[in-house]
Amino acid sequence: MIKQIPNAITSANLFFGCLSIVATFDGNPTLAATYIVIAAILDFFDGFAARLLKVSGEMGKQLDSLADVVSFGVAPGFIFYMHSQEHLMFSINFFQFVPLLIFISYLPFSLMIFSAIRLAKFNIDPRQSDSFIGLPTPANALFICAIPFVMANGPLWAENIFTSLAFLSLYPIIFSYLLIAELPLFALKFKQFSFKGNEIRYIFIALCTTLLITFTYVGIALSIVLYLLLSIYLKVKNNPS
Repeated sequence: MIKQIPNAITSANLFFGCLSIVATFDGNPTLAATYIVIAAILDFFDGFAARLLKVSGEMGKQLDSLADVVSFGVAPGFIFYMHSQEHLMFSINFFQFVPLLIFISYLPFSLMIFSAIRLAKFNIDPRQSDSFIGLPTPANALFICAIPFVMANGPLWAENIFTSLAFLSLYPIIFSYLLIAELPLFALKFKQFSFKGNEIRYIFIALCTTLLITFTYVGIALSIVLYLLLSIYLKVKNNPS
């Protein structure tokens, strides 16, 4: 029974991913984002529980990826899709831009597709046991979760960014690429909790806390950008050539 605790946590992650999709189509994006945040917390603790209980297996690995496709691929993809549908508009010569509008409106689905590809690669890539190659799907999902919170609570400058045509069209393209890019990123996996050996993790957590306190909901998105920048810094530092 104890061996099934990590799988039960993973199943709860999937459950909240499903709730998020329902909330999105019910017109409640902030609730949908909240469910994804809960799913992300559960996703962290299923791996933590597996390591603590010293139980692992192919079943858990596959279930985790299937749950993540829903919670961190499909669910946030639909949040972004509904957000873009609401804010995509062209004020001048609208009809000549209809083909472009249609193309951009379907770009959010690339986030779902490339999330699935990223998770499939993760399952067969032995290099990703202690770190990641490509942006983890929960990181992409949490960035998207920041959007409805910002739209509901501000600040205005962030709302303007998240509703701009540049953001709505470029974000799905850039982050779909980052999901499968050959970019090494550190993982928040603690084998032990001393500062030595976990310097970058503790620095990241401290900076994220500062961003969240200073910028509130925008801090969620900024934390993901920080994660990318710190990982690029480590790559350059360790491979200066």
